[in-house]
Amino acid sequence: MNTAADTDPPRWTINASVETLLLGASVFWAVAVNQRFFASALAGHPGSSLAFTLALGLALVALHFLLLAPFATRATVKPLLALMFVATAFAAHYMQRLGIYLDPSMLRNVLRTDVREASELFTPSLLPDLLLLAGLPMLVLWRVRVVGRGGWTSTLGIRVASIGIAAALLVGTVVAQYQPLASLMRNQKELRYLVTPANYLWSMASVFGREARASGPKKVLGADARLGESWRADARPRVVVFVVGETARAANWGLDGYARQTTPELATLPVVAFRDVTSCGTNTEVSVPCMFSALGRRHYDESAIRGSESLLNLMARAGVGVRWRDNQAGCKGVCDGVPSETAAAVAPAALCPDGHCLDEALLAGLDDWLAGVKGRQMLVLHQLGNHGPAYFRRYPPEFERFKPACRDEDLRNCTREEIVNAYDNALLYTDHLLAQLVRTLQAHADRVDATMVYVSDHGESLGENNFYLHGLPWPIAPQEQKKVPMVVWSSAGGSLDTACLGRRAAQPASHDNLFHLMLGLLDVQTSLYEPAMDPSHGCRRDTTP
Repeated sequence: MNTAADTDPPRWTINASVETLLLGASVFWAVAVNQRFFASALAGHPGSSLAFTLALGLALVALHFLLLAPFATRATVKPLLALMFVATAFAAHYMQRLGIYLDPSMLRNVLRTDVREASELFTPSLLPDLLLLAGLPMLVLWRVRVVGRGGWTSTLGIRVASIGIAAALLVGTVVAQYQPLASLMRNQKELRYLVTPANYLWSMASVFGREARASGPKKVLGADARLGESWRADARPRVVVFVVGETARAANWGLDGYARQTTPELATLPVVAFRDVTSCGTNTEVSVPCMFSALGRRHYDESAIRGSESLLNLMARAGVGVRWRDNQAGCKGVCDGVPSETAAAVAPAALCPDGHCLDEALLAGLDDWLAGVKGRQMLVLHQLGNHGPAYFRRYPPEFERFKPACRDEDLRNCTREEIVNAYDNALLYTDHLLAQLVRTLQAHADRVDATMVYVSDHGESLGENNFYLHGLPWPIAPQEQKKVPMVVWSSAGGSLDTACLGRRAAQPASHDNLFHLMLGLLDVQTSLYEPAMDPSHGCRRDTTP
């Protein structure tokens, strides 16, 4: 026989229905993690009123209730909310600390980030936000006993009614404030990616949906590709080394006019610097596939780019030897189907302490390879470069010339001067890497016609307007995230007239030019090639202008 003590709930237990829990969580998120959304929305709405602010809050509560209600039952509601409290705490922390927006491209970056990169973001400042935004509500959740509302028919009826009320509330607030809301969403579309946690839920669904659509066989690119008339069996080997930089911005690049000389070694070499280059995207997940695509930013279509072969597949089909060497978190699908390797697999252990390689590891064995190279070859070196926030980890101690340098993964614990110093030191090391590569290619100029092309995938924010790192949506991203350095070197007397190319470099360029530049440098013929998009067209000695 049960006693009262057996049937009474434990002390401090809260009885609540599924609907009550969802409502409480939705109110908590609207108040606790959406400060940036409210601040941006009200800043863009002159004469903001209390009614408009309340309408935004009610809309957020109703929206999150509607997103969770179809998936919450008595058995699933507590695990679901616990998971979301933790995920939302992480999202709110990085949005607030770094000024990021959780759009689909940013979510794809998050999902593709390896453990090494992710560990640099786990800083002590994360702990208070986890305790407040995840720990506290999970403590309350732990003391909740989920109670039912009768049989399944009654439960279903209550759920349908609650969804109807939430939908009516959402529609009602939109209608009541239609004019300011319509103006706000039309002029600041990126604000939807500040609504937390709806932003990462929507973006995650978008990413998985696109990945599923692109999971089939890739569309053949340039089926008609072939080597041009300059190729013949007894011709000198021709090599293009394409260095894909990481997070280098033109604003801090010495060759582009930066007040500091961050490229002292390249400045002494006969290189051509393109001083007005625009990236395809503001993050690696967008820019790298775009750089190796025929579509580029001009005709950008993410699904088409990811569902198609890349420039590397086209080159290999034409008879060019292709290899991808990586010192980062993969090639983003660009090197699928062609030989690839990691820097750690080929470099001496001294360059890869604890398995984390400095970028000089990318050059391991290059001298021996050039000594025996034949035919047409394209080698792609994918840098770790200036990948943040731990800029101080991207270079060896002897390159810490600008001091004091920030030595903290949490950039907000450093002054802006310290952040810029660390960032510039990492650029000094990239300068050294490129100069070392040029000198290695020069040493084989007697038998190899070699060209080096360097361009960064995107830029970086270093605290301007309270933005850090990169990945802001393109329409609102600052120029620091869009403008990137680009450098070309070619062996003297080779197929490329660098004086001619230097005159072309004075004109604006972009990642869109890279596809056509590579085809031109290796003289690969295809109907996809656009001479007007190739900066080297008319500057190559083996072709007619």
